[in-house]
Amino acid sequence: MSSPQPPNVPRSETAALPADLAALRAADLPVHGGRTMAYVYDAGIAGLDELAAGAHAAFAGVNGLDMTVFPSVVTLENEVVGRAAALLGGGERTAGTFTSGGTESCLLAVLTAREHAHRTRGVRRPEIVLPVTAHAAFHKAAHLFGLTVVTVPVHPRTFRVAASDLAAALTDDTALAVVSAPSYAHGVIDPVAEVAAAAATRGVLCHVDACIGGWYLGHRRLAADIPPPPAFDLAVPGVTSLSVDLHKYGYTPKGASVLLFRDAELRRHGWFAHASWPGYPVVNTTLQGTKSAGPLAAAWAVLREVGTAGYTELSRRVHLATRQLIEGIGRIEGLRVLGAPDASLVAVASDDPDLDPFVVADEMRSRGWYLQPQPAFAGSPPNLHLTVTAAVAAPERIAELLAELGAATIRARALGPTGVDPAVVALAAALDPDTLGPHEVAAALELAGVSADGALPARMAPVLAVLQALPPRLTERLLPELLGRLYALS
Repeated sequence: MSSPQPPNVPRSETAALPADLAALRAADLPVHGGRTMAYVYDAGIAGLDELAAGAHAAFAGVNGLDMTVFPSVVTLENEVVGRAAALLGGGERTAGTFTSGGTESCLLAVLTAREHAHRTRGVRRPEIVLPVTAHAAFHKAAHLFGLTVVTVPVHPRTFRVAASDLAAALTDDTALAVVSAPSYAHGVIDPVAEVAAAAATRGVLCHVDACIGGWYLGHRRLAADIPPPPAFDLAVPGVTSLSVDLHKYGYTPKGASVLLFRDAELRRHGWFAHASWPGYPVVNTTLQGTKSAGPLAAAWAVLREVGTAGYTELSRRVHLATRQLIEGIGRIEGLRVLGAPDASLVAVASDDPDLDPFVVADEMRSRGWYLQPQPAFAGSPPNLHLTVTAAVAAPERIAELLAELGAATIRARALGPTGVDPAVVALAAALDPDTLGPHEVAAALELAGVSADGALPARMAPVLAVLQALPPRLTERLLPELLGRLYALS
C-alpha cells in the first residue's frame, strides 16, 4: 500500500524570507565577535552554532510535557543535569531540573522554598531575604508567589553583603536566603559559606544564584595555573539549591538553565501535579507545560562537544582577559572598577564630574561596542557593565577594547555630562505612580526623550539620566508603558 500523499497546502513565496530576516537583523547588535558585552555569550569556536542548530532542529518538535511519550527528553535532561551536578558540588542525592533560563530557575527556587516552608514549618507569611544586589528575578518571584522581600544592604566599596547582616534579617517566617556567585551588577561573590551556615541554624533554605557565573567559576577552579574562586556551590554546607545558566558560559543557544537541589525530596516541593479534571493527568517540573526539547538537545550537544577540558581552557582565557581588562581600566584617566570582581563581570564608574559613564557608553556604541549602562542605586554609582566572554578573551582583543574605551572617555569628557533639570526632578518626585493617567504617563515619557511611538533616540545618555533621577517606583511605572508603545499593533 502506498503512503498517503500530504494535502496540497498553499504556501507563501519562500525565496524572500531569508533576505527579510537578514534585513530585520541588520538593526540588531552583533551576537558574535565579543563587541556586545551584555546579553550574548560567544565561545568563538567555529562550527559550534551549526552543531547546536542541528541538534535543536532534530528535537524542535519533541514536547517535553510528557516524558512517557518522549523518553529521549529524560535521557537528555538527566545527562545535562548530571553534568552540572558533577561540576558544582553535587553528590549522590543531588537532583535537578532543566529550565528555560535563569529567571525560571530562580522562580522555581523561590516557589520550592515557599512550599517547603509552609509544609515543613507551617510558615504562612513567607519572606525572602536577599542582598540589595540580588537579581531582579527574585523580586519577580516574590511578586508572583506572594513572598515579602527583605533586602539587606551591601558594603559600599566591596558590594558584598555581610553575613552577619543577612543573618540578622532571618526570622521564623523566612523561607529562603539568597546569595550571588557572582552578583550581576559588580561581579563579586557573596560570603556563601557564612550565609548558608547562618540559614541552616534557623532551618532556612539557602539558594546560590550562580546563573551567570557558575559554569565559568566551576571550570575555572579546574585550571591549574590560575587562582580558584571562593567556595560557592552545593558542596558548601547549608546550600540547598543553586541555579546555573548553560546559555551563558556554557555557550549553548538561549533557553538553557539548570536548577540543582540538595536532594529530590526538596525538588518535589516545586513541582505541580493535577488529576482533578477530565483531561490527561498533568505533572509539570517547570513553570511551562508544553516546551520544545530543542534547547535541551542543543545544550546537550554543545556540552558534549566542548567537554570539560574545553570549558576549563575557555574559563582560563576569560579569567586572564578579565584581569587584563581590570588592570587596563585602572590606567584610563577618570575611570575606576567598582569593587574587586571575583568573576568575569566588570562594572566601570567615574569619579570625574566631567565624565558621564552613559555618554561613554554612547561613544562606544558609535564605534560598534555595546557596554551596558547601570543607573545609580543604593550606593552603587552610575556605571557601565562589561561581560567578558571567550570571544573577547584574547590579549590583542582586550587591548583593542581598552584603546576604544580610552578614546571614548576623551570624547565623552569633551561633550560633558548629561544634565537633568532639578525642577523637573522635583515635579516627578511628587507624582504618585499608582494614580498616573495616560496624559501624565505620556508627558513623563516625553520628558525622558521617548517619542509617542516608543522610538528611542540614537543617544541614550539623556534618557538614562532622566530615568536615573526619577524615583524607582515611577520608573517601574513608566517602563511597561514604554514597552506597550513598542509592541503596539499597527
